[in-house]
Amino acid sequence: MALPLTEEHLDLAGSVRGWAGRIAPRQTVRSAVEADDHGAGLYRDILRPGLAGQGLLGLHLPEALGGQGFGLPELAVAAEELGRALLPGGYLPTVLASAVLVNAIAGAGDASTGPLESMAKGLAAGSLTGAVGLGPGLTTAGQQPGAGPGQDGGAAGQAGGLVVDGTSGPVLGACAADLLILPAGEATRRSWVVVDAGDVEITPVDGLDLTRPVGRVTARGLRVPAERVLPGLPEDLVHSLAATLFGAEACGLADWAVATAADYAKVRHQFGRPIGQFQAVKHRCARMLTQAEQAAAAVWDAARAHQDGGGTGSSPDRDFAACVAAVVALDAAVSCTHECIQVLGGIGYTWEHDAHLYYRRALSLRALLGGSAGEAGRVARLALAGARRPLGVDLPAEADPVRARVREELAAIARTAPSNHAERLAAGGWVTPHLPRPWGREASPLEQVVIAQELRAAGLRPPGLGIGAWVVPALVKYGTAGQQQRFLPATLRGETVWCQLFSEPGAGSDLAGLSTRAERAAGGWRLTGQKVWTSLAKHASWAICVARTDPGAPRHDGITYFLVDMASPGITVRPLREMTGDSLFNEVFLDDVFVPDDLVVGEVNNGWRIARTTLANERVSLAQSWTFGCGTADLLEVLAGLGEDLGPAVLERAGRLVCEGHAIDLLGVRVTLKQLSGTEPGATGSVRKLLGMRHAQQVAEECWALMGPEGAVADTRWARAALFTRALTIGGGTTDIQLNIIGERILGLPRDPAPGP
Repeated sequence: MALPLTEEHLDLAGSVRGWAGRIAPRQTVRSAVEADDHGAGLYRDILRPGLAGQGLLGLHLPEALGGQGFGLPELAVAAEELGRALLPGGYLPTVLASAVLVNAIAGAGDASTGPLESMAKGLAAGSLTGAVGLGPGLTTAGQQPGAGPGQDGGAAGQAGGLVVDGTSGPVLGACAADLLILPAGEATRRSWVVVDAGDVEITPVDGLDLTRPVGRVTARGLRVPAERVLPGLPEDLVHSLAATLFGAEACGLADWAVATAADYAKVRHQFGRPIGQFQAVKHRCARMLTQAEQAAAAVWDAARAHQDGGGTGSSPDRDFAACVAAVVALDAAVSCTHECIQVLGGIGYTWEHDAHLYYRRALSLRALLGGSAGEAGRVARLALAGARRPLGVDLPAEADPVRARVREELAAIARTAPSNHAERLAAGGWVTPHLPRPWGREASPLEQVVIAQELRAAGLRPPGLGIGAWVVPALVKYGTAGQQQRFLPATLRGETVWCQLFSEPGAGSDLAGLSTRAERAAGGWRLTGQKVWTSLAKHASWAICVARTDPGAPRHDGITYFLVDMASPGITVRPLREMTGDSLFNEVFLDDVFVPDDLVVGEVNNGWRIARTTLANERVSLAQSWTFGCGTADLLEVLAGLGEDLGPAVLERAGRLVCEGHAIDLLGVRVTLKQLSGTEPGATGSVRKLLGMRHAQQVAEECWALMGPEGAVADTRWARAALFTRALTIGGGTTDIQLNIIGERILGLPRDPAPGP
């Protein structure tokens, strides 16, 4: 669930977590709660020097400004960990202030930035604490002599400075700050000014977050010199920085909530068993984890957008990523902390438990940024205007020789007649490069990414294997040499069509409950039973089938894995008509169907292990192609066709779907990057499959709803899609089963009790 992907970032996170555990244990956080200043003095006297000594106040600043020379991704990792620790005081507002300053310095051009550089150095050294106002700002009562038009639409120019007046909205950390960066001017012509705390009136307010001070800032005809009016600083850049860093801290809050709820659910007993064994609790915790995973992906991308050339000016792509982070991460923090309290029950509602402190901070962060509804609408508008974030993977230098070799070999194939491509790709191991030779290329994660890129560049499209893509790994791992030679070459060429005879009327997700039996016969086995929901059964020439060969064995034993010729006597295929009116699925009846011994895969009675290999490959395949024509691009196409006057409600709903779709895409990128860096992918793949299926349903439903009365017409794309996508959260493991898997295998919650006799 955490932001880090690389070993370096994991090391940084571990270091920050260890430091926070030593310097700000629970009793320290509680002392801030009980203090009248909500931790301002604690931060100034104890925490700020420690943060400076660890270099955490200047991670993102160049060394010339007293920083560590890293960037926003590293700062986000630290902010997440300190959010998880609920660190009191002014860390977040201070690093946001220094991030704003360093961007203002970078965008100043020829303007003098000496005073700003001194401020940034003071913030990094821990001699100053900062804060940034994000809400309603000050007004400009007038200009000092010599002032001209402001840069980038600012309220006034730099020649003579500004005169500011009025009261700001609530400012996080204002009561503990030495420097405040505040917006001033009309809504469409605002500048950012830096003022000393001693030059304004700061009124403490009773903040919802009990661990950090909040205040309103009042200026009364304050003259701000030109060198303190931040030059060339668009408002959307400040918002983007705030959204990214607030989102990073929100990830830490969400992660704490998931871990706390899951840990409690493992040990709290009710009705004679741990509450984590109850499916309602298990699913609640699993859904919390999916939200935390999306949050980490979105914030990681927002931080990367600043690092990857977002620049100091306006950048729709950078702002798109930041707004997605604001919606996904802050909503996740609020939801996860709320759900944590629910799992904890009465103890979670007490003042003594820390859950309400995390909930308060999550609510406060979201409120200070302006709420997620407006952010979602902004995401929709940016997406409709063409803002996008690249989802590619930047490979290290060691990929270059691999790429040269792969490109040369694929170019040779591309020069042959197109009718030869499938055979050449299959023979060369290009269709399943991750598998061992000769069926693959034993490609590392890095090589797999290069091969995929170079196949596209060469215009080569490997054969579509369909269900064969699930069969091949099972045969490679468990099949005999004869089975591999007989079936794999034709399957990899896309010539053999397979179907899967697994599900039964009484055994869908509960595959171990299957009842199709296989009885010994001379030279083989005779299979009798009924299978259902079988795709391609009318077209397949071969099937993989599991049947019970030892009825007396435990449920997961006594099952054998067979290869079945679909032309065998005794097989009857009956199409099933689905709710769409189509017949994509089938019932298959097996009536004393003979299967010879040489078509048994693996050992007799050990087919469950092989079936799990097949099912695992099925879920990976589905997770990689989850839109089925119902993705973000399809939604934006529908919205664009409705014209410009969409209304705030439509934009909010659409924006939330765009945010979720982008986060799901990012989860796929993060899986690849984790594999490339050698770190454990963890929950990301399972979460992506679960979310992707649901997301396609929601996009289909929204596009159908946008049709208005035309939605009553059955023969339209979105009416059919609304019906078709109902199947997505059933096939390949239902949503409920996927939540069980996440809860049990990833969060470690107790497994469901074994069924009775």
